[in-house]
Amino acid sequence: MSISSVDRLLDLDPRFADIVARSDVLTPDSGLHRSVFDALSRAIVYQQLSGKAAGSIHSRFVSQFGDRRRPSARKVQAASLEELRDCGLSRPKAGYIQGLAVAHHKRRLPSVAALASLSDEAILAELTAHKGVGVWTVQMLLIFWLGRPDVLPVDDLGIQKGLQRLLKSPSLPLPAD
Repeated sequence: MSISSVDRLLDLDPRFADIVARSDVLTPDSGLHRSVFDALSRAIVYQQLSGKAAGSIHSRFVSQFGDRRRPSARKVQAASLEELRDCGLSRPKAGYIQGLAVAHHKRRLPSVAALASLSDEAILAELTAHKGVGVWTVQMLLIFWLGRPDVLPVDDLGIQKGLQRLLKSPSLPLPAD
């Protein structure tokens, strides 16, 4: 989060002050990904997994199908689903990532520059057209890769539980809340 977005958050709700004081300022990891395929494949690996488990799977995935830092869409496209699964990917995730590799080679994924010029809503519409890429996945890309601080993944259970704890509420807040 940029300093101005942190200030805005605290203006809106000072109850976040303690969390902000104990947190690092968010810095986008845009330098880590060369392509939309790279960023989306990573986000898919991380879907519904703990960070530690996902990190291990992603590391094996990149090691087997990349250059030790980034996956190669060409290698992923040429692999069998079983080879992708050997990295720890579930069958659906292996299929989704392979589908993204095909879309990358057919130039059906937008370029990094094209995404940077689009609104959050346009990016959401563009990327969720690909199987396995849902709202949460695009929100993670917007926050952590494109550095868009005004995105809040309200359907994320971790966000809901954190807000429940902050508000000392007996029940999870609804996304609309």
